[in-house]
This record gives sequence, structure tokens and C-alpha cells, in this order.
Amino acid sequence: MSTIRRFHAMDLFRFNNLNLDRYTETYDLSFYFNYLSSWPDLFTMAMSPDCTPMGYLMGKVEGKGTEWHGHVTALTVGPECRRLGLARGLVRALEDASEKIYDCYFVDLFVRPSNTVAVLMYERLGYILYRQVIDYYLGDGVMPTEYAYDMRKALPRDKDKKSVIPLKHPVAAHETIF
Repeated sequence: MSTIRRFHAMDLFRFNNLNLDRYTETYDLSFYFNYLSSWPDLFTMAMSPDCTPMGYLMGKVEGKGTEWHGHVTALTVGPECRRLGLARGLVRALEDASEKIYDCYFVDLFVRPSNTVAVLMYERLGYILYRQVIDYYLGDGVMPTEYAYDMRKALPRDKDKKSVIPLKHPVAAHETIF
């Protein structure tokens, strides 16, 4: 049993155990506070009944015109809480807000191709490989330099699903800025 709720500022002092995964990007406090103040309804936390953090999703909205979209910036679930559907619930909460609050055309995310568990989960949730982004993840001594999959899922506003027509060629990381 778990609860998905908005992330609170004090959660920043309780979620370190969730950031220990090698695939999870860790940011400085100002980055988290920026997301929390800019997109509070897209920054969610999964909590256990005893109020232990189980996972979180940090998201935002960006783009212009038909590129207006929700974006999954970070998603992580603690190792002991995986395979419970928490990531699916967190992603669906972002999709719902992107559709109903922000009226977005699609939701996108970047994921390491080597993170096959995450890639398969996103595919099961309806995301498609839109394009490859060259050298998106820079090596840090633990994880190697790696390209990213830019995965997308069309929302109801994109009736013709034009936002998810895959590109045939990879792009450079700087070309992904909206």
C-alpha cells in the first residue's frame, strides 16, 4: 500500500536513499527547489503507510506550439519498492497533469538504453522511441558516456499523433533544447 502525493520541500532531507541507484541523476538543492516552485503539481512522491519515501518523479512542462509537452526529468523508486507499480503510478500522475492542467500534446523523457528495465517499462506504458540523442549522458567514472533514447507518448490533444512520429536520424544533445 502506498500513497502518491505532491513532493514537499522537507522531502529533500528524507529521500537520499532513493538517489543511490546508479541510473538516478542527483542534482543540487537549488535544482530541486526550482522544480518544486515552478511545477509543484509535476513533482510527486510515493510514500509508504509509515511515511517512508518509496520513490519520486520530478517533471516540468516546456516547448511552444505543437511542441508544448510534459517532461519526466527524474524518476526513481527505491530498490526494495520496485515491481510494485509505483513508477507506473508516478508516470501516470505526470501524464494526467500534463493533459488536464497544462493541455500538452505529449510527454517525453530521456533514458539510457542500457537501463533496459526502464525502457521496457516505458514501452509497456505506451512510450515509443522518438529519436536517439548522441552523448546525452556524460561519463562520470562510474557510468560511461552514452547516448539517450528520447521516448514519447502522445496525449489526447495530439489527435493525429504527429508528435510521436520517430525521427530517422540521431540528434546532438544541444538540439533537444526547447
